[in-house]
Amino acid sequence: MIEQGNLALLTDLYEYTMANGFQHEMEEERGSFDIFFRKLPDNGRFVVLAGIGTAIEELQKFHFDEEDLDYLRGLEIFSDKFLDYLRNFKFACKVSAITEGTPVFPREPVVTVEGPLIQAQLFETLLLNIINHQTLIATKARRIVAAAKGRTVMEFGARRAQGPASAVYGARAAVIGGCTSTSNMLAGQKFGIPVAGTMAHSWIEAFDDELSAFEAWGRIYPNNCSLLVDTYDVLGSGVPNAIKVFDQLSKQGYENFGIRIDSGDITQLSTQAREMLDLAGYNKATITASNALDEEIIQSLMSEGAAIDNFGVGENLITSASSPVLSGVYKLGAVQKADGRWVPKVKVSASIGKLTLPGRKQVYRLYDPRTGSPIADLVTLRSDDIPENIEEMKVLSADPEATKRFQTLKNVTAVTLQKEFLNEKGELQTELPNVFEVQKYSKAKLAELPSAKKRLLYPDEYPVYITESLYDQQQELIENNSL
Repeated sequence: MIEQGNLALLTDLYEYTMANGFQHEMEEERGSFDIFFRKLPDNGRFVVLAGIGTAIEELQKFHFDEEDLDYLRGLEIFSDKFLDYLRNFKFACKVSAITEGTPVFPREPVVTVEGPLIQAQLFETLLLNIINHQTLIATKARRIVAAAKGRTVMEFGARRAQGPASAVYGARAAVIGGCTSTSNMLAGQKFGIPVAGTMAHSWIEAFDDELSAFEAWGRIYPNNCSLLVDTYDVLGSGVPNAIKVFDQLSKQGYENFGIRIDSGDITQLSTQAREMLDLAGYNKATITASNALDEEIIQSLMSEGAAIDNFGVGENLITSASSPVLSGVYKLGAVQKADGRWVPKVKVSASIGKLTLPGRKQVYRLYDPRTGSPIADLVTLRSDDIPENIEEMKVLSADPEATKRFQTLKNVTAVTLQKEFLNEKGELQTELPNVFEVQKYSKAKLAELPSAKKRLLYPDEYPVYITESLYDQQQELIENNSL
């Protein structure tokens, strides 16, 4: 199910009816489409961009099987010419994107697809499905890892994910967001993620008593004996029986021990368990907490002084339960006519928040050269001449609802964010790193941001600006479309 080779029909019907229509009416014209985010989850100021690698791989193998064509033909709404085009489909778009793992902000284009309208339109739903989902989970993982303050966070959510693909790719995204491992074996195999876990209560219940269950586990897995101690009574039997098994194993030369607590008052249980383990000589034995954790619960545990070394986080991470939707959109920014001219396009809505940024664009991160910290992002037209060192520039807030839109930038360094990933032959132009390389990059970029921007509650705003030329183009198009 996960390794299905063809996702060409993972889309909405109107993508195909529009593509069919483009072939009839605008076959030679090309479009420039941008993916960007509007409302962000959990009242945060940014998201951790994820899913780029997966999206690029899916675009490279985008094709149509005969059974796909038979299905489309059976709908009796597509022309034979369009079906022939799909049968002989050849990728012809250029894809640029911000590097996966980068913290990104509302309204800035994170992915741009340029190519024939008939083709670029087909990719909308597939790309949004991949990038919205993985970015959502990576962002939730970042929040949970931040709350853990250096303690290990393991992804334990497969059984609560909304389907197999969400479990596997959600685990990938969770690692990008900072998790160290997953309980999901298929994700471990597919992405090279270390797998982690202990046992379920059923193991202990299957034996005549708890100690027998622990002793059997220790015989089978003496090199990494981690025991679930809350099946009956954490402090009355679980921890004492675990210590008995650790005593047996330590006499044989083993020393890698741990316990997991999956219920009850974790702060009190963990601190008392820590005292018991230390008194028995096992001060290096780890304590893992699980049971419907999220960043708020973990923050509370940490503030209360819970003696936790590791967190296993499941359902609230893999579903981003507190804020389960990310509103990434795919919007047309420009159309290239047959004579080569690019004509900017804008969406004008009764809801001003849905106003789009027209044209072919680029994104820059602006750094204070004195501190090396980013202070804002800048969305520009590609035709704008943006120097690496900006001495002074008048800009506007990208948010059309901002009360104070005009600002003046002074003495900042501009770094280009978008780069080309696929050329028009579908050839990879930028290497796709493995998931832990993405995680390392993400940690570095997150470390650049001021702490106030990363707070889990009431984070400070990070501005996204647009150039005057982009604003002027937007306003001109609004006026033209209001006639």
